Amino acid sequence: MSQFFHIHPDNPQPRLIKQAVELLNRGGVIAYPTDSAYALGCHIGDKKALDRIRQIRRVDDGHNFTLVCRDLSELSTYAKVDNSNYRLLNAQTPGPYTFILPATREVPKRLMHPKRRTIGIRVPDNNIVRELLNELGEPIMSSTLILPGEDMPMTDAEDIRKALEHQLDLVIDGGHCGIDPTTVVDLTGDKPGVLRRGKGDPSPFED
Repeated sequence: MSQFFHIHPDNPQPRLIKQAVELLNRGGVIAYPTDSAYALGCHIGDKKALDRIRQIRRVDDGHNFTLVCRDLSELSTYAKVDNSNYRLLNAQTPGPYTFILPATREVPKRLMHPKRRTIGIRVPDNNIVRELLNELGEPIMSSTLILPGEDMPMTDAEDIRKALEHQLDLVIDGGHCGIDPTTVVDLTGDKPGVLRRGKGDPSPFED
């Protein structure tokens, strides 16, 4: 049965943040709030935890996972970014966007798109996520919490607890965070391409 932490969305309690990161480091799978919807997360190097998320979502090996980062300083380790794209990213982060970028060799192959060698990168504007990442010291491997057969992500921590309490190690209740997923922007081509319109304003990436 999963643990359940009420973490303040504006002033996250350091003790609970530390306990959540300890769970991640021990191979745990957590549900946590972001600036667009709740997400599932685990340690970047943990294949078993990754497989558990796949089982919860009922997705195959081709499913794209996202690396949730503290800020743009972590990007160069995992993604290749030219100057023009960096300026775009700098202007729109933190925020409710997922950016598709060419992956570096630091990204485990199981996280990359199998054909394109790309990775999704996310820098959320959310205090709980920011503190989790500061304590963890590296990105969280993540996927939007959309249950099989559903079109919209889960938005209520109590509902997540009821649905997944035997499949998760921790549910973080950080309040309601909206029903819209991120806006997904492909930055691998000559021009940005909006693959999905979500909470983030797509206009900066459109002609």
